[in-house]
Amino acid sequence: MFGRAIDRRKLVTMMALALLAGCKMIPKGPPEAPPPTTGPSADVLPTDTGRHRVALLVPLSGSNAAVGQSIANAATMALLDTNAQNLRVTTYDTSASASQAAEKAISDGNKLILGPLLSDNIPEVAVKARPAKVPVISFSNDETAATKDVFIIGSLPSQSVTRTIAYARSRGVTSFGALIPRGEYGQRASSALLSTARTSGGSVVAMEVYDRSSASVAGAAQRLRTKGGYEAVLIADGGRMASLAAPVLKPADKPNSTQLLGTELWSGESVIGSTPALRGAWFAAVADTRFNQFAKSYKSRFGGQPYRIATLGYDAVLLTLRVARDWRLGTIFPTDRMLDKGGFLGLDGPFRFGRNGVIERSLEVREVRAGGIAVVSPAPATFQD
Repeated sequence: MFGRAIDRRKLVTMMALALLAGCKMIPKGPPEAPPPTTGPSADVLPTDTGRHRVALLVPLSGSNAAVGQSIANAATMALLDTNAQNLRVTTYDTSASASQAAEKAISDGNKLILGPLLSDNIPEVAVKARPAKVPVISFSNDETAATKDVFIIGSLPSQSVTRTIAYARSRGVTSFGALIPRGEYGQRASSALLSTARTSGGSVVAMEVYDRSSASVAGAAQRLRTKGGYEAVLIADGGRMASLAAPVLKPADKPNSTQLLGTELWSGESVIGSTPALRGAWFAAVADTRFNQFAKSYKSRFGGQPYRIATLGYDAVLLTLRVARDWRLGTIFPTDRMLDKGGFLGLDGPFRFGRNGVIERSLEVREVRAGGIAVVSPAPATFQD
């Protein structure tokens, strides 16, 4: 059970306040960028001896500015919703240089870094933070970047694939094929598929790799279909690529020929529900139970829709507040308090960290249907070990 790590009554109250307060890969998001937040400047940090100083490192200009701003807005929401009196969160722009942003954050006296967003920025942030004994909680989904002082809070493709394959095995599927995009995401997804299939008594009998283009994914799907020999196929990519591959793998005249499987990238993708060939497909993701209320509150405050990844900013602040109960002012952030096996509860459901800095999330399995998306295996409410 979550026990003392969550302190359920207090956190439930906190979550209720948060929800009642007005309540891809970088993930997909709204067509327009949310308006900027108002808050403390990263250039002039006010003197403050009564609150813990926490730095938020996200891009505020360039191609990922809208995503970074959405995370920053969500972090502000968490402070407002909880009426936090013991934290000062200051935002630093990583667009020009994540290294310089980290250096400035540390020189300003911040004892914890939330961010960066991109896995490529983690090494340059960590090299500045580590000598100062400032832990990092990154919004990246690259579990290979995790260490004892760099925590990864993003949703991991490996855990989504593992959950989906385990569900497929429970439904009697024994043989798998896969369409894998080139790159780190594809590598992590394929490793999870091979490992889970093997340990659960299944087998991967065919796999095709492709570049992220319409022609490449369609060609890979055709080659995989020619090979055959599988009962289910994992399409380890987002909605657009899945919608291009699915009609090849499940032609209209053979709608029950293959069980299709996806990843957490399918969550919130409208093209998934509008592609007939994807009906009946399964994929695992964090539950959206609280996200819709969060999105309504976000829109009332900032005038736009949040990116799905924005909840990481909110949950990172909730996590910091929980740990701050045992954090004395002016001391090193107590990372050991993040390692309780009971875990924590956030907008995206239960989560916990291992000693290797990798997050573990409780995921639900969804099925694509003609009328929308249905949950066929709910996310567990507690961790089992």
